[in-house]
Amino acid sequence: MKRKWILHIVFVLFTVYGFSQNSQLAKQYFEDGDFDKALAIYKELYDSQPYNNTYLTYLVQCYQQLEQYTEAQEVLLHKLDHSGNPIPLTEIDLGYNYLLQKDSVKATYYFDRTIKYIEMKPEYSGSIGYQFHKYSLLDYALQAYTKGMELKPNLNYGYAIATIYGEQGNVEKMFDTLLDLYATNEQQQTKIRRALAQFITEEPSNQSNQLLKKLLLKRTQSAPDTKWNEILSWLFVQQKQYNMAFIQEKAIYKRTNEISLDRLTDLALAATEDKENATAISIYNFIIEKSNFNGAILEAELAIIKLLSQENPVPEKEIEDKFHKLLPEYGMIPQTVQLHIAYAHFIAFQKNNPEVASEHLKKLLKLNLSVFDEAAVKMELADILVYDQHFNEALIYYSQIQTKLKNDVIGQNAMFKVAQTSFYKGDFKWAENQLKILKSSTSQLIANDALQLMLVITDNSQEDSLQTALKIYAKADLLAYQNKDTEAIKLLDTILTKHKGESIEDEALYKQAKLYEKAKAYDKAIINYEKMLEFFDGGILTDDALFALATIYEYHLIDTDKAKEYYEKIIFNHQDSIYFVAARKAFRKLRGDNLGS
Repeated sequence: MKRKWILHIVFVLFTVYGFSQNSQLAKQYFEDGDFDKALAIYKELYDSQPYNNTYLTYLVQCYQQLEQYTEAQEVLLHKLDHSGNPIPLTEIDLGYNYLLQKDSVKATYYFDRTIKYIEMKPEYSGSIGYQFHKYSLLDYALQAYTKGMELKPNLNYGYAIATIYGEQGNVEKMFDTLLDLYATNEQQQTKIRRALAQFITEEPSNQSNQLLKKLLLKRTQSAPDTKWNEILSWLFVQQKQYNMAFIQEKAIYKRTNEISLDRLTDLALAATEDKENATAISIYNFIIEKSNFNGAILEAELAIIKLLSQENPVPEKEIEDKFHKLLPEYGMIPQTVQLHIAYAHFIAFQKNNPEVASEHLKKLLKLNLSVFDEAAVKMELADILVYDQHFNEALIYYSQIQTKLKNDVIGQNAMFKVAQTSFYKGDFKWAENQLKILKSSTSQLIANDALQLMLVITDNSQEDSLQTALKIYAKADLLAYQNKDTEAIKLLDTILTKHKGESIEDEALYKQAKLYEKAKAYDKAIINYEKMLEFFDGGILTDDALFALATIYEYHLIDTDKAKEYYEKIIFNHQDSIYFVAARKAFRKLRGDNLGS
């Protein structure tokens, strides 16, 4: 008896396995467009399992692909005739089969019958609507979904209905439906924003953008709700109108009396990323005014200081006044480490008083700091010591960080700075050894910087055994680090005149061009970049020069055609470039493509 059971189980397993194998083979034939072979297997499978709807669907589709509509019709009618209950989806399949034969009368008969089933059982509406939608019978799909919702209000097909309106090109109805859904279904709000994003662009004058804005403003007036402010804010962010988004976020904050200012912080960060510094500063000032949390206030103050430090010229007096207010107010405690790091950086790099900055940070190191805070302080201290050309002392601090946090990004960054400092000192061999290790850094940014500096050393050591030009370049690089840009530019001129034609000329042109950009001398920067493309085309800095030219023309000279020209060269000729993705996105935006979000 036991043996019979075992044999039975083995037989069943082999049978199931056989069906599975045949099913996979049939599907492969179908996907390859070999419908005759797929049909033969699906007929066999369906004959063996007439209740398997998947086999029925593929069988019918095979007949239809082979234009054997009568055979498909017979299979579907047989299914309907031998069922004791209505099968709405099969009737839709049958109606569609008649439609393929241009018999719209019979097709309509079955489609209308299917809609009537919804009156008997509203729950059918979802699957019926989906089946109509699958066949692109959009009017019937809408009819099914709306009828189901009318008969049973707890059914919600809003998203499916909005999708159909979008496919029909009825953008206004689609927006309205999505907004209705946004108001009632918090779980789908992210999904709804993604759907809206497919129909808008970064351009505020875009017709769909204007339509969505109009519908939202209408809702804020007729039925005020912070949800509409949220989407308006989101729309303005997509359009890079951060000041307009800020107005909406302030309205949300005032109406809800939110304790958290996270939304405003996120907006400030987005504005900063797009270099809308004035708007970001306004947002941070609002956070300072409204927040009751000292940590959030201090973060906002430091963010403002960082933004002010990026201005040209830097408003030193304003920054200094802020520090004089904040330092005594917050004191020197472990919780205010970032404040003191920022202050030391300002004193050293902006006020050119590295000794005072170093002493300030050494006092900070006497506190009971976490390992990461200690590393941050030592990193800034070492940076200042490099600025002051106390290279050996700086190397000690960098090495301490590297030893304690060797598996962390900050440890790898310290290792890079060891190499960079050695480069400034003229110890090129030691720098090169460190950089070889860093090429495989887990941080892509550090790995790229390491590779670039290593190539500067190796490329310019082979043809010049005395490394004369390389030493001049390293000195110019240090001057740039010390914010002595005019001196750095003059020293780079020495390379460009006395070492013309050497491989380091490419590096010198690029470094000098970056300093010209910093000084807003864009015409001079362009000349350098164009020289690089003329004389060093195909070199390691070609894509850097192309991207720099593209961004100058896009953001500073507002010449869209020239910007597109340089972005396009990266897209077609430098597909392995680190700028490829950014160049493609920028090119498509300038061309007017809808990028979504």
